[in-house]
Order: sequence, then structure tokens, then C-alpha cells
Amino acid sequence: MESRRRRAAPRRRTPALPGRRTAALIGGAATVVAALVFAACSSNSGSGHGASAAPSDSGSASTSASGPAGSGGTPTASGTGTSTASGTAGQSGSGTSADGSGGVAKYTTLPAPCKAITAATVSTLVPKAKSPAGTADKSADLQTRGGCSWTGNGKDGYQYRWLSVTLQRYPDDPQLGSGDDQARKRYTQQLQDLKKAGTTGVVTGLGDEASQVSGWETVAKVTSQNDTVVAVSGNVVVLVEYDGAGLEGKKNPSRSVVQSGAQRAAKDALAAVAAANT
Repeated sequence: MESRRRRAAPRRRTPALPGRRTAALIGGAATVVAALVFAACSSNSGSGHGASAAPSDSGSASTSASGPAGSGGTPTASGTGTSTASGTAGQSGSGTSADGSGGVAKYTTLPAPCKAITAATVSTLVPKAKSPAGTADKSADLQTRGGCSWTGNGKDGYQYRWLSVTLQRYPDDPQLGSGDDQARKRYTQQLQDLKKAGTTGVVTGLGDEASQVSGWETVAKVTSQNDTVVAVSGNVVVLVEYDGAGLEGKKNPSRSVVQSGAQRAAKDALAAVAAANT
């Protein structure tokens, strides 16, 4: 009877996932970007110039990984104009970006979102996760947007944990500007939205810039300790959410534990983005 009670009680609290709402914020921005890029796209028959974007799927819009097609394919992150053999999302071999700014997007691809957080980190932050491999978000184009989440009730069945990562890559675009500028604007907007949820602090050593928002939320009489890290690196924005709550009167994880856990996952995600582009 004891084992049945332990399994049943946490399930009644599982809907208490305040973090799920903010995990979709990056995706909302992707809808706008995708619509603008698609409207602006045109083709030059046989010329190898112009821009293209793939329309998004319902409820999970994202920009296409393809940028203005140039003669040299995809430039490397070094900005020297050296091109890869893929020929996608490319600029000309001169090292000039699609918006004419003279730079190139730092990253040309994203890692598989459920592989962006290491197995060791998942095991530590979400003990006995229901799906250790993670549950991937739906995405029209995993080269520009991807997400994954893990949930579990801990080793004793009474320590709820939820971890989520969302990755968004912005390609250079003649109408929207450089990928780096787009990512920076999204980072700023994301942070402004998140500030409403708790206390904000700067995180050093993560990407080009990173911030952390900590707070609490009570749902169905369960108060969870929530933490969100948003970071920007080049033309990629990474958002990590980590929530924890004690069930059936058990003690919640401390604020410092949740904060450090979110930072660890964000560090994993940024490293995965860099590794996917080497």
C-alpha cells in the first residue's frame, strides 16, 4: 500500500508546472521571425542569389535554416569567408553578411535538443526522470529551433523536478539584420519578460551575456522553487528552466540548489551548440 501511495500522490501534483509557460517564449518570437522572413523571400532563377525560408508548422513556428544563397555556401564561424560544402544558409565567399554588415553568423546549426544537456546533468538534476532521454518539443526546423524537457519525482517519489532547454538560432537576413543582432534583441526581450517572474541577476561565464531569474509559484497548493537562465552566444539564444518542489509536505530544494542546477544545464547547452559547429 505504501508504494502505491507514493506513486499516486506525485501524479496529482504533476500538473504544477509553472515553468512550462516561459519555456515557450522563444518559440513565440520564432513565429514572428518566420512570418517576416517568408514574406520577404524571393528567388532569382538560376542566379544562385536571393533568400528562402520554410513556412513553420502549426503552433511551433521557426525560421528556416536557409539564408541568402551565395556562391560560397555556408561561412564558418570565424568570419573569414571560408565556406562549407553544405551550401545552405550561405553568404558570399567575401565574408560579407546577408545584411551587408560585413560579418557572418557565428553558428550555422543547432545540436539535437535532447542531447544538449548531458546525461550526467539530467541524472543529477532530475533523479529517476520518467524519460531519461528527454521529451523533444515539436519543431518545423531543428536547425533553427529545438527544445527538450525532463520530469520526475525524485528517488523517494516526493521530490518533483522539471528541467527544460530551448535553443533558438537566428540566421543573417537582409530585412531583419544580422543573426547576432536578432539574437541580442531576443535576449533583451526575453529577459524583460522574465523579470516579471522573480529576482534577476547577472550570470558570468555563460556565453556572451547571461542572466538568471529566480522565484516561486504556487499551483494546486504546491509551491515550487523556479529558476530560469537565458543566455546569448553569437546568433543563438539558450533558455533553461529548472523547477523543484517537495510533495506531500516534503521540503523544497533551496534557491541556491535550483540556481546552480539551472546554470549547470545552461553551460551544457552552450557547449553543445559550440560543439555542433566545429
